[in-house]
Amino acid sequence: MPNLLSGDPVNKSLTDALKAVRNPANASYDWERIALELETHCRRLLDVASTAADFVWETDDQMRLTGGMPLAVSSGLGRTQAYIGKTTTELLGRDAGSDPVFAAHLDDIAERRPFREFEYSTALPDGSVAWSESNGNPVFGEDGSFLGFRGTCRNISKRKENEMLIARMANHDSLTDLPNRVYFRQCLNEALHRARPGETISVLCLDLDRFKLVNDVLGHDTGDRLLKLVAERLRDVLGGGAIVARLGSDEFAILAERLSGPAQVSLLAEEIIDLIGIPYDLDGHEMAITCSAGIALASSDRQTADELMKHADIALGHAKSGCAGSWTFFDPAMASSLVAKQQLELDLRVALDKYQFELMYQPLYNIGSREITAFEALIRWRHPIRGLVGPDEFIPLAEQNGLIIPIGEWVVRQACAEAAKWPRGVNIAVNLSPAQFKSRNLVSAVRHALDASGLQGARLELEITEAVLMLNSEATLAVLHEFRDAGVRISMDDFGTGYSSLNYLRSFPFDKIKIDRSFISDLTETTGASAIIRAIAGLGASMSLITTAEGVETCEQLSIVRAAGCTEVQGYLFSKPVPPSEIPALLTRSSDSAMAESDFFSRFPWKYTVSPQLIRSCAPAETPLDSLLI
Repeated sequence: MPNLLSGDPVNKSLTDALKAVRNPANASYDWERIALELETHCRRLLDVASTAADFVWETDDQMRLTGGMPLAVSSGLGRTQAYIGKTTTELLGRDAGSDPVFAAHLDDIAERRPFREFEYSTALPDGSVAWSESNGNPVFGEDGSFLGFRGTCRNISKRKENEMLIARMANHDSLTDLPNRVYFRQCLNEALHRARPGETISVLCLDLDRFKLVNDVLGHDTGDRLLKLVAERLRDVLGGGAIVARLGSDEFAILAERLSGPAQVSLLAEEIIDLIGIPYDLDGHEMAITCSAGIALASSDRQTADELMKHADIALGHAKSGCAGSWTFFDPAMASSLVAKQQLELDLRVALDKYQFELMYQPLYNIGSREITAFEALIRWRHPIRGLVGPDEFIPLAEQNGLIIPIGEWVVRQACAEAAKWPRGVNIAVNLSPAQFKSRNLVSAVRHALDASGLQGARLELEITEAVLMLNSEATLAVLHEFRDAGVRISMDDFGTGYSSLNYLRSFPFDKIKIDRSFISDLTETTGASAIIRAIAGLGASMSLITTAEGVETCEQLSIVRAAGCTEVQGYLFSKPVPPSEIPALLTRSSDSAMAESDFFSRFPWKYTVSPQLIRSCAPAETPLDSLLI
């Protein structure tokens, strides 16, 4: 095949051609005109070619490069002579078995088909790599014989760099430069596909315990630096033996293929948790954080990447529900528990729509007057299948999914409407969840409940815990002052169990403190509990606060809290929570002053809710009955 592309620059080729056609021996033709036209057409052709390609090439029938000519300096292929005589396989330095794309290209050549946009990389003499995109057409002689290929190529190195950068950005987390969830799932799919029978594929989902507190207290910049340090430690401990990814926020995942079984996976989990638990130096401040882990093992070839990640995540949830810094393997029973929880959440939404909730009321008695001063509203769920469900089962779930806000608003409305029927001296106490303080409508919902029921604000007692003030003390205090402006009374519930109770009493003028029932239950077991009760009651008296002892169940407990100076009592010794229909009878008996003095039992206004036998049996034999009287 004539080598049309041999020689150096285009200008030299054209000059030689002009010399030939201007030979006086050919004077019978207007060779000068023909040469000028040829030169014009060649230049046009080269101009067009140079805009679409950086290099033109041709091969012989054995696919050996016989000629080539750079059209632009950017071709990156250097001198053409260095590649003359080499085959495509030699030029690219690979074989069909190592590259399926190249194998398909060789098929095109073998079948002598035109090919388009074949992308390949070439190692250059200086050690760098150039990416090219080639187009080619087969060339045939007049007799139909195959002469080789002829085509063009262009340097696409810059484009490939951009594509690889974009691909990395799409597959990696921008903060830690770890693989992201999409890429991790892809790697897990590939691992499951190539796993041989008996091999173990392990997935560990990790979550930093209480990481939100780091962001809330120290700021997101500090939180980001901590995440980077955690990522570095994970890379160091795993090396190249596993893939570690950041799934989002403070959650990481690990794919391990080389571990022999649960025992080795357990050791890895412990090593990771211990490593992450080593304190960090953040701007000169030492910080320690723990980590929890959930582990899932591929038990069959039928498991998918999504199933394995789901199982690890379920196990992580169980690990976090226990103590911090723990890990656990996935167990199918966990999935059943999760399904039951999800079903409970669906039922909870139905319960809100169909008004399946109801309120029970437990009285609070003034120790001095022996009269009911208030009722605490306690929610119950009348489930159509499970029956009466207590708040411990569904309130935490409602707080997680946000349903506590509409449920809490219903409780306030219902309680205020019921309390409006009672005598003016009897108040209603309603518990507020910390999650309710995240709602902007909390104050307006309470005001609306008061207005709709006609209940005076002073008869509504809102009970909060220290957890409410820990959310955002300034914002919470602002809300509490709005309640105070509406005349609503504020009680601190579970007093004595937190870390900053005294500070909170100083920051807001509470009306009442309710001593946590754990201290009451320990009264007869330890002397420390009674000392705490006396201290709290004395503190309440000095600050003109009502002190309520919760969970009083025995006469001995009643005697101690009375002697300690508590103002109110509440508990099963006096009455269990009752439906609204039983409240009038309780109020009538509480106000009955015509009580016989001769009998111990008859001298208590709660005589109809506790039997004489119970009171006599729970009082120590050496305790004078008169000492128990108020």
